[in-house]
Amino acid sequence: MLRDSFGRVATDLRVSLTDKCNLRCTYCMPPEGLDWLPSAKLLTADEIVRLVTIGVERLGITEVRYTGGEPLLRRELVDIVGRTTTLTPRPQVSLTTNGIGLARLAGPLAAAGLDRVNVSLDTLDAATFKRLAHRDRHADVIAGLAAADAAGLRPVKVNAVLMRGINDHEAVPLLRWCLDQGYELRFIEQMPLDAQHGWSREDMVTADEILKLLSASFDLTPDDLEERGSAPAERFLVDGGPARVGVIGSVTRPFCGACDRVRLTADGQVRNCLFATEESDLKTAMRGGASDEELAERWMAAVLRKRAGHGIDDPSFLQPSRPMSAIGG
Repeated sequence: MLRDSFGRVATDLRVSLTDKCNLRCTYCMPPEGLDWLPSAKLLTADEIVRLVTIGVERLGITEVRYTGGEPLLRRELVDIVGRTTTLTPRPQVSLTTNGIGLARLAGPLAAAGLDRVNVSLDTLDAATFKRLAHRDRHADVIAGLAAADAAGLRPVKVNAVLMRGINDHEAVPLLRWCLDQGYELRFIEQMPLDAQHGWSREDMVTADEILKLLSASFDLTPDDLEERGSAPAERFLVDGGPARVGVIGSVTRPFCGACDRVRLTADGQVRNCLFATEESDLKTAMRGGASDEELAERWMAAVLRKRAGHGIDDPSFLQPSRPMSAIGG
C-alpha cells in the first residue's frame, strides 16, 4: 500500500495528462499562457497506463482521476480511459475538465467506461467568463455539461471558484442553476497555485463566507459527517435534500489528516500534495529500464515522506513553483 509515516493510505490517484490548457483563468495563469512542457518530457500513453496499472494492481489505488492542464487536449484520452477501466480490480475512473470539447467527447468517454466528470464553471454570465478565462467559450462549457449528463456521466459535478468583487455575487444563482439542471455544485476556496504568485488571503472568498451567502437563500443541513471520509468537500443538504452542495475549504478548513490522494504529473513526477515542494521522479527510472517492482518501491518510498499538512498557515509556507496547470487538480 501507499502508506505514509502518519498512517494515511493513498488510494486516490490524480494523473495529469498535459500541462496545456485552452483557457487562461486568472487564478491559474497569465493571459499570455505559460511555457508548456515539450512533448518528449511528457509521459506517453503507454507509460501513463503502465504506472496506473502498477498503482492499481500492486499499490491499492481504487480511484483514478485524469486531470490537466486540460485533459481533453490529450489526443489519446479516450484510449487511456478505456485501458484504465479494463484493469483488475477495476478502479473508479473520473475526469476533471474545463468542459471545452466535452460536447464532442462525452459519448466516446462514456463508451470507454468513464464513470463521471467534474467540470469547472465559475460564472453563469458569458461576459464574466470571458473576463476570467480570457476566452469566449462559455457556451461550449454549458454544452459540455449537458452532453456529459446525456451520456450518463453522473453525478455531473460543477466546480466553482468565487473571487471577491468579480463573481462572489453569483453564489446563489450558480447553486439555483445547478439544482435546476440536476448537477452537484462544489465551491472551492481559491488556492495559492497561480503562476503569477498573486494570491492573497484577503482576496479569497472563504468557506464561511460562501456558506453565509448560500444560507441567505437556502436551508443548508450538514450531511452525515461519517460518510465524508477522505472526501475534500463538506456536503450540505439543500432545503432538506436530496440535492446537495459541497464546499471545499482547502485553505481555511484543511482536511489533510484524512487525505488519501497522491498525484502523478504529466512529466512523471510523484507529488504527495498540491502544495508539496518536493517531487519523486518515476519517469527517468522507468525509461532507464526499471521493473514494475522497482517502480512500485520508488512510489512507496515517495509517499512515505508525505508531510502532515500543507502548512499554508505556517509563516514559513512557500507557494510551490509549479502552478496548478502543471500539477494536476
